[in-house]
Amino acid sequence: MRKIIPDQWKRRLNNFRLDLDARFDSALFSSLRGTRELYERYSTFMDRFYVGRWKRWVFIEPLSEAATIGLGGLILMLALAVPAFRETADEDWLKKSDLAVSFLDRYGNPIGSRGIKHNDSIPLEDFPDNLIKATLATEDRRFYEHFGIDIAGTARALVTNAQAGGVRQGGSSITQQLAKNLFLNNERTIERKVKEAFLAIWLETRLSKNEILKLYLDRAYMGGGTFGVDGAAHFYFNKSVRDVNLAEAAMLAGLFKAPTKFAPHINLPAARARANVVLDNLVDAGFMTEGQVFGARRNPATAVDRRDENSPNYYLDWAFDEMRKLVDTFPRSYNERVFVVRTAIDMNVQRAAEEAIENQLRQFGRDYHATQAATVVADLDGGVRAMVGGRDYGASQFNRAVDAYRQPGSSFKPYVYSTALMNGFKPTSIVVDGPVCIGNWCPQNYGHSYSGAVTLTQAITRSINVVPVKLSIAIGGKGGPKAGRAKIVEVARRFGIKAPLPDTPSLPIGADEVTVIEHAVAYATFPNKGRSVTPHAVLEVRTGAGDLVWRFDRDGKKPLQAIPASVASDMVGMMSHVVSEGTARRAAMDGIPTAGKTGTTNAYRDAWFVGYTGNFTCAVWYGNDDYSPTNRMTGGSLPAQTWHDIMVAAHQGVEIKDIPGYPAAGPQPPKPVASAAAAPGVPKPPEIKPGPPPVLTKRGADILVQVEKMLDDAAKTAGDPAKPAKPVSSSTIAFPDSFAAAAPVDPAAPVARKN
Repeated sequence: MRKIIPDQWKRRLNNFRLDLDARFDSALFSSLRGTRELYERYSTFMDRFYVGRWKRWVFIEPLSEAATIGLGGLILMLALAVPAFRETADEDWLKKSDLAVSFLDRYGNPIGSRGIKHNDSIPLEDFPDNLIKATLATEDRRFYEHFGIDIAGTARALVTNAQAGGVRQGGSSITQQLAKNLFLNNERTIERKVKEAFLAIWLETRLSKNEILKLYLDRAYMGGGTFGVDGAAHFYFNKSVRDVNLAEAAMLAGLFKAPTKFAPHINLPAARARANVVLDNLVDAGFMTEGQVFGARRNPATAVDRRDENSPNYYLDWAFDEMRKLVDTFPRSYNERVFVVRTAIDMNVQRAAEEAIENQLRQFGRDYHATQAATVVADLDGGVRAMVGGRDYGASQFNRAVDAYRQPGSSFKPYVYSTALMNGFKPTSIVVDGPVCIGNWCPQNYGHSYSGAVTLTQAITRSINVVPVKLSIAIGGKGGPKAGRAKIVEVARRFGIKAPLPDTPSLPIGADEVTVIEHAVAYATFPNKGRSVTPHAVLEVRTGAGDLVWRFDRDGKKPLQAIPASVASDMVGMMSHVVSEGTARRAAMDGIPTAGKTGTTNAYRDAWFVGYTGNFTCAVWYGNDDYSPTNRMTGGSLPAQTWHDIMVAAHQGVEIKDIPGYPAAGPQPPKPVASAAAAPGVPKPPEIKPGPPPVLTKRGADILVQVEKMLDDAAKTAGDPAKPAKPVSSSTIAFPDSFAAAAPVDPAAPVARKN
């Protein structure tokens, strides 16, 4: 009985499996047969439309290929359009750039404005007809006919440029140029042009043609720090755009292409020549006759002479960028777009900075092969008192004080020494100045010589290269040099350095790049007892009606304790020797405690002096935009002298404050020794002044060192050892290019003080 029951269940299970398999096979067969029948019916139906022979190759195949290529093109266009449309993600995109900001100096005096005055902007119908026609004839004659991209105009521009062998005619429509002004930058890349095209089409779907033209006339940069044709009319002709005549309208329309090149207050002949081209365009486009433009040709526009007006344009550009970022932090419910901003600028210091740089470059720039300079002066809470971003704003609006990354050379070393003091070293700690290598890189001092055992104070005073490298190794401990450099970068970040600072063996001696403004304000950490501050221009923001919106002392970023106060005090003591007896003697000011550090980079491409007093901090940089070498310019030459001239002016009428940690006795700036000069047979050492680059040979430098030693001995013999003769300045010694293979250095001091 027990055996029969299992057999029955086994047979039932097998039968069920066979039944299931049969049903599956039947369903699969039926579905395949049904699919085949449907395909045969479809084929029979489609055979009715079959086209063969010549008709197939003339009509069907091209249409099929076109459909395939079109589908692929649509997919590609969608992929390219997505990045462009991301620029429009902000719902407030139209108002975002529509700021009107009037700037005041720290004492409440107007110094300039930036942005668009949309609160009282002129309606399009009030713009002169000749200005509208001049703009359309020159920038986009088919503006009211195309969909945002002028295909015919672009093709014509391509042909014209190909025939001319260069760029002679632009192909961008007014809508494309507006898209660039609203959402993009001026970089010349294919990616930007693709985004520009898609955004132009997007704008055409959002705005009417008149709205696009009105925005273009209000938002375009017109040179001289002005935006919009109305602002340009006031700046160049001292009148409203409503009142400009044909000659003035032609000159304004000519600014859209290259406002810096054709700005009439910079180059009036070029502006008039460009205006004449605009008049030709008016005739060619059929908007006016030759007789109508004849008067404008005979009587060209004359711009207001603004050469004596010294607007701090580099500062205003930077302050406006800061203000735009600040507005983004306001509550979304806040719709105000017109502001009056009080800044930290002191126009007396600003003018002194501009004059100091211009005077030095005019007098010595050609000899030193230096064409550009930049400087930032700030008080110890980070408020920028003055900024010079280049020699001539009219020639170049690129702000070298904010946007240029340059190697700081030895002026980076204070961050290294600060890190060392935080890791157990003392200013009196001894480090052997001797050969050292990291991998296959071996830093060298000037003259390929070494000083032996030196203190950290002596090392920074003489700007020795080997010591900071050895410190980076010691700081890293078991982690090695890489760990030491990581600590140095971390400390530099606390100071406020935001530059990339990639990890390289030569980082401790300034091979990485920083900006002038970050470097200048980072040095404020030393006189601030170790507290780092944020560089800022804006002190106070009010609405056009006078309501207070934001104030730095209440809402701004608070100081950060970057390094211990004791470390900051020790660094002040060490860096004071750089000015009193090191590479920066030219920066010394009578009666004002001063400390800082020079910097000179490979092949003399960059020359720096960054220093501070108890009142201000300041950085000065000299070099060339194309990174070409200067003619042996060091940080102790023009940069230190320029720093001195600026800071003397900055301290006029200011209560002089002490620097915490500055030596109580206050190392006094060295002066020529009167008693030595009066001693029989001892010549009076010449006063060292800024001058052209040195031409001495190495042997000549050695002779000067011997002369210095003789003067020291003579001074001691005369019984006045407390006042040694003035050492040889860094600008009086010629530096052979052979040392440039090492990392950036300040090579003067090791020559003047060989051990």
